[in-house]
Amino acid sequence: MIKNLSGDYETVEYENKRFVMLYDNNETEFYPMHWHNAVEIIMPIENPFTVKTGDSEYILQERDIIIIPPGELHTLPPQAGRRIIFQCDNSVISSVSALEAILPVFQNTLLITPETNRDLYLLAKKQILDIYSEYYANTEISDVRIYMNLINLLVAVREHQIEMSRQSLACAKEKILQYSEKFKLVMKYIDQNYMYDISLDKLADIAGYSKFHFSRIFKQYNSMSYIQYINMRRTRAAEMLLLDPSIPITEVAMRAGFSSLSTFNRIFKEFKHCTPSSYQRFYCSTGELPISE
Repeated sequence: MIKNLSGDYETVEYENKRFVMLYDNNETEFYPMHWHNAVEIIMPIENPFTVKTGDSEYILQERDIIIIPPGELHTLPPQAGRRIIFQCDNSVISSVSALEAILPVFQNTLLITPETNRDLYLLAKKQILDIYSEYYANTEISDVRIYMNLINLLVAVREHQIEMSRQSLACAKEKILQYSEKFKLVMKYIDQNYMYDISLDKLADIAGYSKFHFSRIFKQYNSMSYIQYINMRRTRAAEMLLLDPSIPITEVAMRAGFSSLSTFNRIFKEFKHCTPSSYQRFYCSTGELPISE
């Protein structure tokens, strides 16, 4: 199934200029440790299926669903059975500002089972099966419908995460709505100012909380710390700048808001599992994105 692997980086080949790929997979094959910029969702149809990401191992039963974020190193051991493996171009989601509220879903690998939440599980299973049908229908608007299904799934996951945050915070729904409004202002400020120094004092002041309270609540509500969110936003900006090979790596780092080249290399590698120069070289050599040497 892996057609192009350079080191541990996989170039996902979308067929016929589509932005999605789906495999009705029954291969008993070892897929070594790899990562890619696609969102990957797997649902076993026949027999359990094991997925390893980082130091974690997930054993999926039939109809369980796993969402593997872009940039996540993962391994698929050889195993008999049949499963749906769906991949889609993450840039279609990450480049739309209106969808930024669902990006915390991609912070970690997520397993959805009936025990996770029955309603979420049933919705997720339906969306994946609808994606399967649309993929093979292959009409003029099939990919649009597929992304609609995917967004419906991600929104449901994010709503579930917010509800879990509410329960862990032990506060009323009205308080969660208040947090939501305040963090929207914080994230808007970060999105507009990621290229500059952003202090905890400033973010806490925007939210109207003490620094300690802001740090704690932001992480619980968004499933990531404010520093992780800033670094994620800067990394996304750097990805776009790296598409232009005429921009020096040092300038990319500065324009994306990183304080030094070493910091840029370290944080970029944390998110993308490769250096900025390697990332640029992959795309220049594969031509997957519109850049040239």
